[in-house]
Amino acid sequence: MNRDEIQRLRPALSELSTWAKDAQEITTHRAQVQTDADRATAEVTAQIVDLKLHGERQWSVLPVRQSDSRRLGVLARRVELSPITRETAGALQRLVDEVPTALRDVKALYGLRRVVSGGHAREAGDHAGRYLTNFYAWGRAAGMQALLSGADDRSRHFDPVDTAAVLSGAVGLAPQFAKIGVPHLLSATVTGALPWAIKIIQDTLSKEMTLRQQIGDAGIELRRADTQRSIAEMPIERLKDATRERIRVTPLTAAGFRTVQDVFTHATRLSSLPGIGATTAHRIRGAAQTLFQATYDEVPIRIDIDSPTPHTFQLVRLLGKWDATRKTKNAAADIARAEALTPLVNALDRHVLHLVVISALSDDGAFVETVDAVVRRARTISGSTAAGGPHDAWQDFLDRPADYYAMLQELGFLMEDEDAVVGGLPEEVIAAVRECDLETEQLVVSLRGYQSFAARFALVQRKVIIGDEMGLGKTIEALAVVAHLHTKGSRHALVISPAAVVTNWLREVEAKSTLRAHRLHGTGREAALRNWQRFGGVAVTTYESLGWLESHVTALEDLACVILDEAHYIKNPAALRSQRSARIIKRTKRAILLTGTPLENRVEEFRSLVGYIRPDLIVDTSDLRPRLFRQQVAPVYLRRNQEDVLTELPELVEVDEWLPMSPADMVAYRAAVFSRNFQAMRQAAMLGGGSSEKLQRLIAIVEEAESNNRKVIVFSNYRSVLEIVAGAVPGRVFGPLTGSVPPAKRQALVDEFSTATTGAVLVAQIIAGGVGLNIQAASVVVICEPQLKPTTEWQAIARAHRMGQLKTVQVHRLLSEEGVDIRVTQILARKKEVFADFAAISETAETVPEAFDVSEAELVKEIVEAERQRLFSDLSADEPTVGIVN
Repeated sequence: MNRDEIQRLRPALSELSTWAKDAQEITTHRAQVQTDADRATAEVTAQIVDLKLHGERQWSVLPVRQSDSRRLGVLARRVELSPITRETAGALQRLVDEVPTALRDVKALYGLRRVVSGGHAREAGDHAGRYLTNFYAWGRAAGMQALLSGADDRSRHFDPVDTAAVLSGAVGLAPQFAKIGVPHLLSATVTGALPWAIKIIQDTLSKEMTLRQQIGDAGIELRRADTQRSIAEMPIERLKDATRERIRVTPLTAAGFRTVQDVFTHATRLSSLPGIGATTAHRIRGAAQTLFQATYDEVPIRIDIDSPTPHTFQLVRLLGKWDATRKTKNAAADIARAEALTPLVNALDRHVLHLVVISALSDDGAFVETVDAVVRRARTISGSTAAGGPHDAWQDFLDRPADYYAMLQELGFLMEDEDAVVGGLPEEVIAAVRECDLETEQLVVSLRGYQSFAARFALVQRKVIIGDEMGLGKTIEALAVVAHLHTKGSRHALVISPAAVVTNWLREVEAKSTLRAHRLHGTGREAALRNWQRFGGVAVTTYESLGWLESHVTALEDLACVILDEAHYIKNPAALRSQRSARIIKRTKRAILLTGTPLENRVEEFRSLVGYIRPDLIVDTSDLRPRLFRQQVAPVYLRRNQEDVLTELPELVEVDEWLPMSPADMVAYRAAVFSRNFQAMRQAAMLGGGSSEKLQRLIAIVEEAESNNRKVIVFSNYRSVLEIVAGAVPGRVFGPLTGSVPPAKRQALVDEFSTATTGAVLVAQIIAGGVGLNIQAASVVVICEPQLKPTTEWQAIARAHRMGQLKTVQVHRLLSEEGVDIRVTQILARKKEVFADFAAISETAETVPEAFDVSEAELVKEIVEAERQRLFSDLSADEPTVGIVN
């Protein structure tokens, strides 16, 4: 640069210095704002809590406190920084990076420095001068001062930002959150009760685990006590069974040892007995211990109601307490939710004002719904555990023993035979059932293992027949299916049953689940139908009401499952109720046919039931081989027997009481045979009043039952017999319970009988009282005459001998030594063979039972004619027939 250029540049240097200084301060300020904002962002995001459900992140939640308003203000300051153009940004960069260097170098052109500076410095100064000259000219033309003022935010004042504005554009966090999900702002009040709820659930789970341990210890003590009693009764000679080495017990018996327990009692003095040294004493003690352990391993948990011990009472007390505190048992979904929300609870405090919920999904209501579900569960737990268990645990056990035994199995004290549980199903079906997870959140009782398997079988196969033996809990198995479907969102289920058991179904739904029950039968059914359609739940109707229900077509549009109880009611495809049932089954995704008696008379009846649910299955009844038949129906039919899965079920003692006919009985019987009146033949031995041998034996059975603190149920097919029984037996008599008694009254009679003192007698028509009612209060069953169908007797006996029965059940069949009773028992024996071969599980039967598939009318005629031939061989066979057909 020449001297003139240098002199013209001198006045610009001061302004250029001012520009550079302002640019440096502006840039530093803007950088600090960005740094502060980055720090604030890190501090805020560090508070985000990831919530995982079933191992996958569902939400990220940011608790926002009042103290965060300062950070939000810092973030807002960054957002509100004055925007700068590319030109301004370039100018600032040059003013910060280039101009200060040029200003330093240009000094070499002025004053003494110009003289003393070397050639290199003067060259750099010359270059800086030209740069500054050009930049100054550009800056003046571009309005540099205005550019700097536009980028200068140093004097702007920023206040803290209200936490409610955390997602506003003025803060600028929303785009940051959007990288991981959809953010929503909620008031912290939505989680106000969550810390309490989580603590309640965690405390309850902890108490439940403690109680589990205590129950385990109590069970061990009870088993040890039972083992101790067995050892105390075990002969000393049993020591020989416990070791391969010979043990001489003669020295022990000579010393007064009688039982294995004596070895434990006098263990320290064994070696001092004559003929026993230290080595032998050691072997004897080892053998005794081996016997004790072997006995302990074989002793199941038994709750002996006749001779309960302190250990028994302790176990029952703990089970009752556990039942009250384990209301989380069927709350797997809510417990998982609580576990997912626990990290958030740990991050909450009273200063949190808002929550930013960043959902992996777009549904902003799912988080609130999850919190509410956990709080509801905690309230349920809190309310149910306040009492700490039943006031009288022993009475509670006596009132509902089946529930207590289900708890014992859940705790591992009762084991099931896995082969019996799967009921002979095909391997591929068993594998699919085992893969199925059953949601039991809506149930409030435990399921036995075999019951859970049946429910999962129905879910996997969709339309099935569950033919479990009566008394195994087919109702709860079907209810478990409905509860599972309800949890999955399918809210409407329908039960079709005989009128006699509608009330029982309603009770079971309300007592064993959280589902709504609706009676679509009798008065009020229209309103009940509307409520069912609106709120969902389980609707219970009768076979007779199907015509009315079918007229309400919309009621069946959202039907998740239909359950047909006592499904043998529709064994005849020609019947109107069968056809209506078939139409409902066809239009429903899932159907469960419940019947403990799928086959009563003919194999074709069973084929009809299969046809309703799986018409595609080829069931050939022309080739009646049991094994082939079972293979054909296996995909849809599941049956288990009591003795196979209820290891705790008391013994069933069946006694055939063969009695002579009194002279009066014989006269009545001969008259009935002579007139070919089959019904009169069956009743003759019971209608003679005081001279009736059957009646006298019945009175003795009742008296004996009262002395043994038992209750009795008397079954007969005939009302006339029941009237005589009701007037003749001692004690308090309930009934007669007959087909003419309304269903609600039947249940009321059973309830009154159940709460009556011992010695009470319930008299019931076998068809009315033998179906659908649970009468565990009775442990003595009397059947006044043999039935033409074995299933009729089985149903009647199963009213008392079923899950939950605590006493040995005695069944007395009153049979006359001659006449019709002998003939009918022979028929029963043949029909039992048919049922065992086809409806139950049988791998060995190879008989062809088509000869037994005959009508009852033919059987009756055969019996009557045989008896006439026996008693009146000289009579003509052409005489008119009277009252033969039942």
